[in-house]
Amino acid sequence: MGFGRRIGDTFRVPGRGLRRGVAVLTVLVTAAAIGSAVALSAPQLLGSSAADAPAIPVPVPALGPLPADAPLPTAAGLTAALQPVTGTSALGTFGGAVVDPSTGSQLWQRAVDQPLAPGSTAKLLTSAAALLTLAGTDHLYTKVVQGPTPGSVVIVGGGDPSLTDLPPGKDSVYPDAPRLADLAAAVEKSMGNQKITSVIVDTSRYTGPTFAQGWDRADIAGGDITPIEPLMLDGGRIDPTAQDGARVADPAGAAGQAFAKELGLDPSVVSSGTAPPNAQVLGTVSSASISDLIEYMLEASDNVTAEILAREVAIARGGEPSFTGGAAQVLAALSQARIDPSGAVLVDGSGLSTVDRIPPRLLTGILAAAAAPPQGPDDTDFLRPILAGLPVAGGDGTLEDRFGTGTSAAGRGVVRAKTGTLTGVSSLAGVVTDADGRLLVFAFMSNGPSPADVRPRPDAIAAELSRCGCR
Repeated sequence: MGFGRRIGDTFRVPGRGLRRGVAVLTVLVTAAAIGSAVALSAPQLLGSSAADAPAIPVPVPALGPLPADAPLPTAAGLTAALQPVTGTSALGTFGGAVVDPSTGSQLWQRAVDQPLAPGSTAKLLTSAAALLTLAGTDHLYTKVVQGPTPGSVVIVGGGDPSLTDLPPGKDSVYPDAPRLADLAAAVEKSMGNQKITSVIVDTSRYTGPTFAQGWDRADIAGGDITPIEPLMLDGGRIDPTAQDGARVADPAGAAGQAFAKELGLDPSVVSSGTAPPNAQVLGTVSSASISDLIEYMLEASDNVTAEILAREVAIARGGEPSFTGGAAQVLAALSQARIDPSGAVLVDGSGLSTVDRIPPRLLTGILAAAAAPPQGPDDTDFLRPILAGLPVAGGDGTLEDRFGTGTSAAGRGVVRAKTGTLTGVSSLAGVVTDADGRLLVFAFMSNGPSPADVRPRPDAIAAELSRCGCR
């Protein structure tokens, strides 16, 4: 079976504020109801006494904690409920699992150990490895240091894909993106009266090829990827505000030239090189926190951020900061955390490669760890950003325009999941609350048929989980 280039996971991000759309909407509606009732019954406005005023209705919370004693679905119940939506050859080569994160019990499975092309659900592996390796409060830094000759400065890539050259007041697709203008201003202040004459671009933080096996260079213009370097602006996007807009083929070079422009220099003074040892730091800017970058990466399915995080995992674990080293260290981090990665084959950190293979069991293992209740010294609360970053069905991210009609509509606002779409690949892995209030994690992976035909089917399976108590 062959897998072609990526065709999916495209969408428009309306804003990070939609991520918790159901909860936010509940709060806003409740607040609006209270405000409206007060306004309509105020004696000053209506000219009536308090006794004549209608009683203010007490708002009923629409959201709350899940019941601790929600019944556990049975294997037989799940099999009966899911057979009609999973027992079809239209899914192609199909594997999946449903797991109860509270107990770790696998409640339903189909070819759970068979490695399948994951698409962007592979980002769950990179996210977990990053949170297992790096502190969620850490940041990625871009700095400028004194160059080797008078008047030269070196901009040193530190892996931050979110550095932007947008002016103040305009936001890029990244959360709390640092600005190139602020970095330039700090450098000019540090240099004082010394004239800046040249800019050197240092990309030595990462090694190896900048394009992975199984990627298609057409995806640069298509907006899915840019060559992976530790220095870039806006993830290599030509339009910093367009999540899926075309990207540049030389992100570090483009960043160096933009920095020279901020300093009032001609692009011809930009060259490649490395910073002198122990050079004086002239300015530094930092990204949003690692946990915020992970949430953004999952919601937007941003391949560049995933690749950066895989390399940063490799660096932190003493590995090679390359595609090979990043993939190896992502799997090693999971193994060390007793999340069994056996059967997985990774050549990148994003799942964009057509070579990647992951068994459904590994996806549910990661999600179950992220959703598990507190367990004392073995608490996995630090993995919660994975759940916070999952798109909401029918609400935001790569699920904004899914779960809209038919049998999948029941999952709107209830299913949260990471999507994975390549030619011949349709995957969905996430969490759902069933009809009895039990939180379940799931992974459904289809290889072979076109996503245009298959993609609604994993949605329908997840929606079926939301409808049943399955006992």
